[in-house]
Amino acid sequence: MSTTGKQLFTTLESDGTLTVAIEDVTFPDPTGNQVLVKMEAAPINPSDLAILAGAADLENAEYSPGKYVAKMPEPFNAGSKARHGLKLPAGNEGAGTVVAVGDGDKAKALMGQRVACVPGNAYSQYCIADAGMCLPLGDHTAEDGASAFVNPMTALGFAENAKADGQSAILHTVGASNLGQMLTRICQEDGLGLVNLVRKDDQVALLKKLGSTHVVNTSADDFMQQLKTAIDDTDAFYGFDPIGGGKTVDSVFKAMEQVAVTKMDEYSRYGSNQQKRMFIYGRLDTGSTILSPSYGFGWTLSGWLLFPFLQSVGGETVGRMRKRVLENLTTTFASSYKKHVDLEEMLTKEAVTDYRAMKTGEKYLVTPWK
Repeated sequence: MSTTGKQLFTTLESDGTLTVAIEDVTFPDPTGNQVLVKMEAAPINPSDLAILAGAADLENAEYSPGKYVAKMPEPFNAGSKARHGLKLPAGNEGAGTVVAVGDGDKAKALMGQRVACVPGNAYSQYCIADAGMCLPLGDHTAEDGASAFVNPMTALGFAENAKADGQSAILHTVGASNLGQMLTRICQEDGLGLVNLVRKDDQVALLKKLGSTHVVNTSADDFMQQLKTAIDDTDAFYGFDPIGGGKTVDSVFKAMEQVAVTKMDEYSRYGSNQQKRMFIYGRLDTGSTILSPSYGFGWTLSGWLLFPFLQSVGGETVGRMRKRVLENLTTTFASSYKKHVDLEEMLTKEAVTDYRAMKTGEKYLVTPWK
């Protein structure tokens, strides 16, 4: 028996018109190891905003109940040519209750359970999910489990990556974010050094309260000196950056090199031999990444994405990571939310312009049945 409900879709046309709207949808019956989840909560993560809003002009968009229509400026529209005309669902992750299952054993075992899932269309009243990718939540609430995948597994991925590469410390450029707070707790538990970058004094205080030792305020007059001291103390020559645009990575590389040079026994015109590595894992700033290489030749800048990482480490490691998340869902991996909105409320001008700003610690939670 088919199930009907509301679901969000986003469509970008070739002329730059972006339409995001709630529609009535008939959901298919699950088959095999599929499950049908009645969604109860789904976070709006920065990774969701690429197709929800991107660089669209939201201030001058046309808003109506359950819908907005905006213009995507160039060159961002041309850069999205591959999605022109496609009606796409949105929402990477969320949590809800399994209300129907396919005939596979994994699916049957989840009937009636509350689960976290990554269906890719979580901004919906129902969704089809793969049972193998669902995380049974037990007594945890949907709000507890809504962000059980993207941020926790990413933060754990950073630690796993660093340890696999023989690193003893990590640098993270958005330390006060939900993900950053998780990473702070993980590094404490795993004995990894951590340098956190933040932008405000209250964010420094927040991380200090969590036990973070090295917190650097990028707005401080002595930012670079603070950064060099923290890197020197921890040997954090390995970092992760979700900002992407601007000079953040450049500043970090410069500080790393200046610290490394002080440890050299002999002068070299080519700079230090210290390997310095940064990974960009987001585009909070969609501008150009600006590098002014003055940090020798032993540096690497590359991208980092969660799903390719999980595919590379194999099922045993992923299973161990998922188990750790579930066991520490309301402690190490706890998330907080600024506001709860339903599907229609998330498309109001007030909400859209607020969560698109991606302010640290101000995440929205979508509750489709509110």
